[in-house]
Formats: sequence, C-alpha cells, structure tokens
Amino acid sequence: MLKLRTFRPAHVGKFDSALTCTVILVFQPAEEGGAGAKAMMDDGLFTRWNVDEIYGQHNQPGTPIGHFGTRTGALMASTDEFTITIKGVGGHAAYPHKTIDPVVVGSQIVSALQSIASRNVGPLESVVISVTFFNAGTAYNIIPDTAKLGGTIRTLNQDVRKQAAERVKQVVEGVCAANGAGVDYEFSDGYPTTANHADQTKFATTIAAEIAGNPDKVDTNIAPTMGGEDFAYYLEEKPGAFIFLGNGDSAGLHHPKYDFNDEAIPYGCSYFIKLVETAMPTT
Repeated sequence: MLKLRTFRPAHVGKFDSALTCTVILVFQPAEEGGAGAKAMMDDGLFTRWNVDEIYGQHNQPGTPIGHFGTRTGALMASTDEFTITIKGVGGHAAYPHKTIDPVVVGSQIVSALQSIASRNVGPLESVVISVTFFNAGTAYNIIPDTAKLGGTIRTLNQDVRKQAAERVKQVVEGVCAANGAGVDYEFSDGYPTTANHADQTKFATTIAAEIAGNPDKVDTNIAPTMGGEDFAYYLEEKPGAFIFLGNGDSAGLHHPKYDFNDEAIPYGCSYFIKLVETAMPTT
C-alpha cells in the first residue's frame, strides 16, 4: 500500500499514513499563456476521474521561507488581451498635414485608455489596462500608413471585466474616428479570475499553519494580485484553493535573475502531503 512520505521541516511530525482515498497529481503543461488547465479539463481531467476538490500552490518571491499566503475569493486577476491596427495615410514627415498619422492616433489611444481606470471604473474596484507594444514606421522621414498596438486588461470580477473590455473598444474606435483613421480591433478572452472557495481556503490555511509551525506565518487575507493564473479554470469547475509559498528575498517572478530557493521545497511538499493526510477518510 502506498505510504505518504517526504522530507519535512524539523517541527513537522513524521508522515506515514496509508492512503484511503484517490489522489490525482496534475502534471499540467502551458500555464504561461497556453491555458494548459483548460486543455486538461477539455481532455477529461474531471470527467475521467472523480475529483471532489483541487488545490494548488505558487512560489512567491518576497515572502519569507516557510511562510504562506492566500485569501478567500478573488486572488488573481483575469487576463484578457487586445490588438489594435490603426489604418492611417502615410506620407513624408515634412508634410504631416497631408497624412493621417497613425503614430499620433496610437499615442492618443494609449493616453485615453488610462482614463478607464480613473474615470469609468469605480474607485474601490481594480482594473489594469496596459499597452505593452506599439509598432509603427521604418524610417526617420516617413509617416507610416499603419500602427499596431496591443496589451492586456486585468480585473478581479466579471462585471468590471465586461465593462473594461467594452470601454477599451469604445475608446479605440472613438479616437480613430475623431482623427479620420480606420481601425481593426481584436479582443481575446484570457484566463478568468482565480477565485478561491471559502471552505477549501480555510482548510488550506489551517494546513499551512501546521506546516509553518505558527499561524502568524500564514497570511489568510493577502492583497489580490493583478497577475493571472490558469488554475482559475479548475476553480470555476471544482471547489478548491490556491496558495502562495514563500521564496525568500529573491528576484521577482519572470525576472532574469529569479532563482528558485530550494529551502522552500520541504514546506511545499509537506503542505500537500499534510493536506491529503488530513482530508482523506479515516476508514
């Protein structure tokens, strides 16, 4: 019979429990933009196996080793994307009055989009609209015909998500119309909000406190992050909780100098083992 064993923090007792339930380990690809969680679900993750609850964790730079953090409800943001192709009229840079300059139009769009957070969405709500690329032109003395911009919309609830998406489209089309430019606008629904379930979050933080050795090392109401996570798809279908595991004072996630701290491994492994050991039936 399979036993639960792992290396563990010194204060954590020995794991040596026989499994009395089925534990599904999800080895999922393509979290970074590829919606691997959704692909796993489409491939039968929850229909081929009788999954009751699901739990995940994520490394968190800036949080001390042996510390955990999470919250009930919205923990991480939805991640939608937009692409804007502005169609102007190119010409010589010395005669801008004979052109419709897509660079100027695009610049106005970038600025105008920032008013959505400050003037359209309620001040107690959260929204981030970031233009992350702006491509136009190939020469110093030529105003180009077109410009291409794109970016991301991040929100923490569905109503704001819908509102922000609608306003981005309205702003883009309005600015282009005001300047006499054409536009092709593309919008892509991304990951939904990662929203933890109340009972499972309470259970997860109880386990984390035991592994941490002190309830004060578990922040049960951390501020939501506007980063995204495709674990959100799992939580839309099954009750569960996602928790952050401290990586210590390291470079941030996605930073070229990021380095996973191996000292976090015993805490992360022990958390999952203790969670299974506690949740499984006693007979």
